[in-house]
Amino acid sequence: MNNGDFTIKEVEKKLQYYCSYQDRCHKEVHEKLRTFNIIPDGVNQIISNLISENFLNETRFSKSFVRGKFKIKNWGKFRIINELKMRNISTYNMNQGLKEIDEIEYQNKFEEIFNKKLSSLKGLDPIVKKKKILSYLLYRGWESSLIYPKIYEI
Repeated sequence: MNNGDFTIKEVEKKLQYYCSYQDRCHKEVHEKLRTFNIIPDGVNQIISNLISENFLNETRFSKSFVRGKFKIKNWGKFRIINELKMRNISTYNMNQGLKEIDEIEYQNKFEEIFNKKLSSLKGLDPIVKKKKILSYLLYRGWESSLIYPKIYEI
């Protein structure tokens, strides 16, 4: 049975499951729907049903996305914001998600990551250490206003 053999109700059931085991954004659901080759009216009907039944909620998605990427992947705010923008999340929902990060916890996480990276670079020239730490933290989305003062301490 290929993806073109499903009715709208069957696809909706599949997407309810898809959205229930992990929070999804609208873009991910649209991409998944595209694999089922459904007419545009059916797509709109399914999306509106998922929203009305609270399977699809972008505020909830952005909050869980921010929590996960910050706590598990150790991403900074810039990287998180860019990833949310790639998923077409509204500014309001981005701000709601970023409220999930406590500022004290954010500072502590930055210190922890900085010190862990610094300790892993024993025996290198200080200039090389600085460059590697800077590259690592910028790639992870940490603000340069946090990084540069710490680098000058080395």
